[in-house]
Amino acid sequence: MSSSQQHGPVFVPGAPRQVAVVGAGMVGLSCAWFLQEAGVQVTVYERDSIGAGASWGNAGWLTPALTAPLPEPAVLRYGLRAVLDPRSPVYLPLRADRTLLRFLTGFAAHSTARRWRRGMAAYVPLNERALEAFDVLAAGGVPAATQRAEPFLACFRRERDARVLLAELAHIRDTGQEVGFQPVTGQRARALEPALSDRVGAAVQISGQRYLHPPEYVRSLASAVRQRGAEVAEDVGVADLQDTGGGVTVTTTTGERERHDAVVVATGAELGRLAGRFGVRQPVQAGRGYSFSVPVQQMPRGPLYFPAQRVACTPLGDRLRVAGMMEFRRPGDPLDPRRIAAIVDAVRPFLSGADLDDRRDEWVGSRPCTADGLPLLGPTASPRVHVAGGHGMWGIALGPLTGQLVAQTVLKGEAPPELAPFDPLR
Repeated sequence: MSSSQQHGPVFVPGAPRQVAVVGAGMVGLSCAWFLQEAGVQVTVYERDSIGAGASWGNAGWLTPALTAPLPEPAVLRYGLRAVLDPRSPVYLPLRADRTLLRFLTGFAAHSTARRWRRGMAAYVPLNERALEAFDVLAAGGVPAATQRAEPFLACFRRERDARVLLAELAHIRDTGQEVGFQPVTGQRARALEPALSDRVGAAVQISGQRYLHPPEYVRSLASAVRQRGAEVAEDVGVADLQDTGGGVTVTTTTGERERHDAVVVATGAELGRLAGRFGVRQPVQAGRGYSFSVPVQQMPRGPLYFPAQRVACTPLGDRLRVAGMMEFRRPGDPLDPRRIAAIVDAVRPFLSGADLDDRRDEWVGSRPCTADGLPLLGPTASPRVHVAGGHGMWGIALGPLTGQLVAQTVLKGEAPPELAPFDPLR
């Protein structure tokens, strides 16, 4: 039973009473749920279906220990030749695109140790509360569960290869975030996870993390939002937003016009299309990731991470989801089979008993990435239009807490201190 069912809606005097949320992924639905906690009537607009974007096919990791800005010094070490290779973990197809060039220039400028430390310091307050927000949803009646990731192993071919991740985790800990980790031998890793092959010569065990089944969880959250009285309009895109002074008019792609007291734009990699006119100038670029599922002889007990290959494996139901890669292409571009093949080739030596040729649910989705690696959270130039997006790879992990903090911003008219580094107008 939700807290609002137990105690009734907690109305905030003077707060918006009718709010639209554009986008029904993890972030948008979390915003809707926490707005409902305050008694707000919510309408969710989704141009496709529930969780059809980046929320559907990702690895489902809830890993505060790894949640950090994507621009980092290691990115610059890939080199131009590597990023132009379609089999590289980070792929950049050559094309004439001014927006992409602007994004990449900013991304490179932020890939320094100093700026990474500053970005990481901004993430720490969110990471500390990220898992707690999932517990709030569970206590409020969202039935889908999160699972403890015990063990959570990052696997390497050789012991010296693990040193990069160990150093990165130490840097994250130095910023003030609590991170539990320890190196383990390849033999120990294979004892913990028999699904690993003898090509795994070393690993890092990270404690205190969780994971979930993304499609099931997002559908469960959407069901909870609907049961609380929200209208979730699927296959209804939003063409335009207009601040009328006393509210916001939402114009759908079918020409319908609806007035709301406020709007939250949570449209992932498409965020700039609606938010740009309200002063949001930070480019949001699609960092596309791929995934598929395969059968295994023995399901791993927890998630497996292969940092050098940028591949993540997650037990989901009776199949293992394999996800990875980062390519900077347009959101609507078709799936590139070469990227699937690259993931298969990268992970095949390290898994035992996985039938990587029996693939299902081959998928590509667009992670919304910002040039500085920080999401865009809070009010725009209009106090009635808010944005919640740009999380890169961390939209699932930070979605519920984002919803909690952005809902607070909508209701009180000012952003909490934790959101100051994520100002959409920066």
